Amino acid sequence: MTPTTPGAAREIGAAREIGVGLISVGWMGKLHSRAYQALPSVYPELGIKPRLVHAADTAEDRAAYARDVLGYEKATTDYRAVLDDPDVDVVSICAPNLLHHEIGIAAAKAGKPFWIEKPVGRGAEETAEVAAAARAAGVVTSIGYNYRHAPAVERARELIAEGRLGRITNVRATFFSGYASEPKGALSWRFKRDLAGHGALGDLLSHVVDLVSYVVAPIEEVSALTSTVYTERPILPMGSGTHFAVIEDGEMAAVENDDYSAALVRFQGGAVGTLEASRIIVGPQCGFGFEIYGTDGSVAWNFERMNELRVALDRSGPHQGYTTVLGNGHLGDYAHFQPGPGNSMGYDDLKVIEAKKFLAAVAGIEHHNSTIEDAHAVAEVIAAAAASAANGSWQPVPRVPGANFGHPARS
Repeated sequence: MTPTTPGAAREIGAAREIGVGLISVGWMGKLHSRAYQALPSVYPELGIKPRLVHAADTAEDRAAYARDVLGYEKATTDYRAVLDDPDVDVVSICAPNLLHHEIGIAAAKAGKPFWIEKPVGRGAEETAEVAAAARAAGVVTSIGYNYRHAPAVERARELIAEGRLGRITNVRATFFSGYASEPKGALSWRFKRDLAGHGALGDLLSHVVDLVSYVVAPIEEVSALTSTVYTERPILPMGSGTHFAVIEDGEMAAVENDDYSAALVRFQGGAVGTLEASRIIVGPQCGFGFEIYGTDGSVAWNFERMNELRVALDRSGPHQGYTTVLGNGHLGDYAHFQPGPGNSMGYDDLKVIEAKKFLAAVAGIEHHNSTIEDAHAVAEVIAAAAASAANGSWQPVPRVPGANFGHPARS
């Protein structure tokens, strides 16, 4: 195969081949890989054929899994080898949070467009540095805010952009996920500030901030609070398990970040809202959703019923209250996955959409992908929320030029 400049597509018959590199072969790395593999059959009209070239993981068995099971041509324990590979055109960065800053900057300097999971940095400063490196290198970026790609979410955004809900007045949004509801759940890296940054604030509320900003408008001001419900957890040696591990009678150590976060926000344009996130809640498993109210109507959505959108567009007459709209070919990318209403899409499908938007941008076909500017804008909201939680005051949120929020997607 003749190497091309990083990010350029190779011609393979009628398809353009894009060489893929993967950094970190955990659950999310496997999911990125499956998304790339599914793309030619789900979106044949793009004429893009991802080629799994080179994967890296510090664990030799995971690197071998990438080669022997996922189908990467090469595997290594050093991510730099992936970035140095001339056959790698784009890179997926799925490493733990503490490495995103280092690897993101390295990918930009190597001239590799990258698809990186959130949070890009452990705070706004690190995220801004990755963003600056990407802009300086001129590389395409995409961020793992996969929930925005749900067809029901895209339809809610369209209704708001078209003015069907009137003037947006108030928003309620939550991300309640009980992945840390077990008090004896292991003290993984997610509970350590130097490794993860914030807790529920950065891990979960960042998704909420992205979604409501994408659907409604940028957030301009925030007042927040946080709390840590389980202040100690049993120690888990690094690399020996996940945050789902339960350890009986283990040595305890301090949890260094928040279990719960909440914020009052003011949006550009005058709407206000309440946002909440919890990782220790009992009941919801992926209770991520929103209610958006306007002067002429409202919409409501929750990921646990991701193929349904509740819509109210009449304040009087025989059709007052919500109508439940099932996922169908008029909503987002639904028709690429299912033939008609009542056939459900799932989480993995949202990653296929994300891969499509990333590679379409790399190939210069269209630019509907989330970007490093979006991640930076979210990080600024989270930083303002953290400052507010610390001092009890309303905090302004700095504007980030280029964030794709609150208006129809770029063409």
